[in-house]
Amino acid sequence: MSTSTRRLGNDPSSLLLAAIFVAAGALHLLRPRVFDSIVPPYVPMPPRAATLISGAAELAGGLGLLHPATRPAARWGLLALLLAVFPANVQMALEPEKFVPIPAWALWARLPLQPLLMLWVWRAGRR
Repeated sequence: MSTSTRRLGNDPSSLLLAAIFVAAGALHLLRPRVFDSIVPPYVPMPPRAATLISGAAELAGGLGLLHPATRPAARWGLLALLLAVFPANVQMALEPEKFVPIPAWALWARLPLQPLLMLWVWRAGRR
């Protein structure tokens, strides 16, 4: 780990988490149609707007985890985002036929991973 990485307090786990959110955010912006399809119908905005907003939030949160000054705000923002998108993950599990070729079991298996991801964000965000 470089001196600047140590000085910023970025451990490998936090760097991986930041990279995951930056990559996910970039995918939302580069391939929005895929994400538009999972926006639940009750969301009070067009699916494309929800996709772009959530992608921008993931990018900002992932980048925010990289610096101590922005880490607490990134933590709270990412936790709010993960709570907000959880209903879309549930909808995917309930309607797996819409998301072929992803197997239904995988859509259900990822639901319990969301609280673990939130714990990871909580820990990375307070350092």
